[in-house]
Amino acid sequence: MSYIPFPDISPEIFAIDIGPMTFALRWYALAYIVGLIAGWKLIVKMVQTPRLWPGAAPAPAEQIERLLTWVILGVILGGRLGYVLFYDLGSFAADPARILRVWEGGMSFHGGFLGVVVAGLLFCRKENIPVLPMADLMAAVVPIGLFLGRIANFINAELWGRPTTMPWGVAFPGEAAQACATADLPCIRHPSQLYEAGLEGLLLMAVFNFLIWRRGWFRWPGAIAGLFFAGYGLARGFVEFFRQPDLQFVTPGNPLGLYLHVGGWGLTAGQLLSLPMIAAGLWLLIRARRA
Repeated sequence: MSYIPFPDISPEIFAIDIGPMTFALRWYALAYIVGLIAGWKLIVKMVQTPRLWPGAAPAPAEQIERLLTWVILGVILGGRLGYVLFYDLGSFAADPARILRVWEGGMSFHGGFLGVVVAGLLFCRKENIPVLPMADLMAAVVPIGLFLGRIANFINAELWGRPTTMPWGVAFPGEAAQACATADLPCIRHPSQLYEAGLEGLLLMAVFNFLIWRRGWFRWPGAIAGLFFAGYGLARGFVEFFRQPDLQFVTPGNPLGLYLHVGGWGLTAGQLLSLPMIAAGLWLLIRARRA
């Protein structure tokens, strides 16, 4: 059986010992940093391009700089709390101190998304900025962070896919290698992180780039935001068919897990959380194009 060996890439870019402590920069942290900065720079470029807007841009570059701080807080707080509430509430309830140990991993996109929505709404209200045009700007740059984050997930050998016999399957190390390996064959899994990087990241980036810069979709406030909601929900829902469910959802003692993963191919947590995004996205698209 042909497969792809997992590349020998350390999750840590570098580590520095400072007295009794060790400071390490990981690819996952770098993905957040680069994604946020790149998104901020691209939003500034879009608001400074008059031809993209039917009238004035929704906010000057100075306000976009202030928005970045709000978005960072929304991503971190929402992503962490979302993971706790949506994916592993029982474990964190038994040891609440673990909630603060973000360096151990555990961030939810849907939670981070909700955190950014709340942060964006509060910022728009405080700064007197129209909500839908700002939502379009923010949605247009999210695929950058999604692409980088999923690549970092792959490097970390986490959020791997279900076992497969396809020639592009990857022999992930660690825990992923133990669940389906035999004496003769290693455990080969779908590289679902790369599927998500391609669909949620590269594909949505290409679509948004074409619609914004070539088709002027900022003329319809809410259209890009709606397309992102629906596009991400559909992409995530599709990849969930190839992604290994989180272990806490397949524990027999978890009633929610039994419902979500009956037969191993039922409705996953990621699909369940994506359904409201798809519905909201379609509503925004219809509303925007009718306006």
